[in-house]
Amino acid sequence: MKQYLELVSHVIQNGTKQANRTGINTISFPGAMLRFDLQEGFPAITTRKMAFKSAIGEMCGFLRGVNNAAEFRALGCKVWDQNANENAQWLANPFRQGEDDLGEIYGVQWRKWPAYKQIPLSNTAAIEQTLSNGYKQIAQGEEDGQAYVVLYKAIDQVRQCVDTIIKDPGSRRILFHGWNVAQLDEMALPPCHLLYQFHPNVETKEISLTLYIRSNDLGLGTPFNLTEGAALLSLIGRLTGYTPRWFTYFIGDAHVYENHLDMLNEQLKREPFAMPKLKISDRVPEFAKTGVYQPEWLELVEPSDFSLEGYEHHAPMTAPMAV
Repeated sequence: MKQYLELVSHVIQNGTKQANRTGINTISFPGAMLRFDLQEGFPAITTRKMAFKSAIGEMCGFLRGVNNAAEFRALGCKVWDQNANENAQWLANPFRQGEDDLGEIYGVQWRKWPAYKQIPLSNTAAIEQTLSNGYKQIAQGEEDGQAYVVLYKAIDQVRQCVDTIIKDPGSRRILFHGWNVAQLDEMALPPCHLLYQFHPNVETKEISLTLYIRSNDLGLGTPFNLTEGAALLSLIGRLTGYTPRWFTYFIGDAHVYENHLDMLNEQLKREPFAMPKLKISDRVPEFAKTGVYQPEWLELVEPSDFSLEGYEHHAPMTAPMAV
């Protein structure tokens, strides 16, 4: 994880002070990249203890389409509590549906992206094709003298990705994202890690992941997101018969909060340990061994199905999360 520490050091030394919505200034730098070979190990930070189970709990929640802090807590993840119940802007938002509600966040977009099509009533071929693709008519109307129908479908982006890995692994369109412009105002927090693209290699039977993050808190967010991304890649590789390989991590705005400087400067003094290995429980089916495709395990996995082997780390450290 030396490259993570090098990025932290680079941002502290070369970034610029910026104000932001949280009221806590950051030291920010535009554009950064980390790349990990998962055959060499799992990218868990070792200069302090990583909240591994919490990160995996969040990933499991996203895969289940969870949008409630209580459900995340049940999975061992408390990081959404403040955004659900202490974020003044969200508390005043009329879309918020009471205590612990988070709105249409990550998992909703991943697994139930709301898709609408408005089609002229005269275009019967397009209407028939859309209906055959699982859409249902929910409304009709008239605009500028032309009658139209509105059709709706909840799209499972993640399932589409794993299906494509199985059926058309040469596709360069195996991706999902959470940046639904129409629903940003319905979210407690718009997505930071917003675009995931998978790259299966049929010849080597390896699968890689490119992740784009628009805004990344290097102190708390990056270690969390690295854990989730690498675990997700490993899970999808297991369910589709590929060995996880390259995990490439792009950051738009890489920043350090000023109240995280003490924690990070102490970590920069510590020598990182070797990367651990990720273990996934035998109860999670392995396509390479069974030959049976079981995508339902995307939402059946539990945090306890994931563990780290050989994880050595320095003493734990904490810092407040900016909300």
